[in-house]
Amino acid sequence: MAERLAASAATLRASAAAATPSARRAARASRAFFPPSPATSARARVGLRAAPSPLPQKARAVRCAAVAAASDVAQVKAAREDIRELLRTTHCHPILVRLGWHDAGTYDKNIEEWPQRGGANGSLRFDVELKHGANAGLINALKLIQPIKDKYPSITYADLFQLASATAIEEAGGPKIPMKYGRVDVTGSEQCPPEGKLPDAGPSSPADHLREVFYRMGLDDKEIVALSGAHTLGRSRPERSGWGKPETKYTKNGPGAPGGQSWTVEWLRFDNSYFKDIKEKRDQDLLVLPTDAALFEDPKFKVYAEKYAEDQDALFRDYAEAHAKLSNLGAKFQPPQGFSLDD
Repeated sequence: MAERLAASAATLRASAAAATPSARRAARASRAFFPPSPATSARARVGLRAAPSPLPQKARAVRCAAVAAASDVAQVKAAREDIRELLRTTHCHPILVRLGWHDAGTYDKNIEEWPQRGGANGSLRFDVELKHGANAGLINALKLIQPIKDKYPSITYADLFQLASATAIEEAGGPKIPMKYGRVDVTGSEQCPPEGKLPDAGPSSPADHLREVFYRMGLDDKEIVALSGAHTLGRSRPERSGWGKPETKYTKNGPGAPGGQSWTVEWLRFDNSYFKDIKEKRDQDLLVLPTDAALFEDPKFKVYAEKYAEDQDALFRDYAEAHAKLSNLGAKFQPPQGFSLDD
């Protein structure tokens, strides 16, 4: 499997080199909305080298095998502690948030059948989906948490991705997400969703594009704006996404590999700075994508963006609800009602 992941990365680079200019621009825009890999830093790479490699044959089999059973409650709780330690040592909060979002964000409410409807089903572990342009760099997130999956084999990938994402938000100072677990994994790469399900950063009509993508998932304007607040975490690197500056005064010293352009000054802290900084337009070293600016330009979005710029508690409440909803999209649970770690 380690060889497959390496091959996936090589194939992705080759595909990018061969793509047409228009295809490359579309892929860059898509990667920028969910920033490619703010935590693939020097410290993160040290963590990757420290992970066991090559994996024992049994662990590789567990990693590649289809997992149809629900997750074990005790193992999910234990894995959460390991994720917290991973966050403390690698500062990989942004890329783990992105991992959970991208596994869930392919959901189509107009398709009833599972797993054809997409969503939080663990399909992002397969090479075919990792090669999607919007998922560039997420192979690094998979490498970061794979040792945790190997240590706790009775957790589905679908649960692990969402656990990592929610834990990253909470550990960055954000709200506690009312999560439930018990998601069932897809069984093979043929069940991965088609490419093109995730948002772009620079479409010709940003507000319309956001609505087209998120309405397809069953999310509304308030949830679109609240979820956009996750851009308070992370950086965009122009060499990967086509957006942002190579370096700013906020990113030149890391943590992790220096460089890129962040949306906020303290880009590893979850708060309402994203909305405040866009509204005030006070700092040219902070990134504002077309889809970010649209939150204050579109009249319906602006109602919520203004509210969150003034009221961090309101953002935390709405974000927690929206994140939990996103993490459940398209998922099939076993038991059907799922389970909470706080039960």
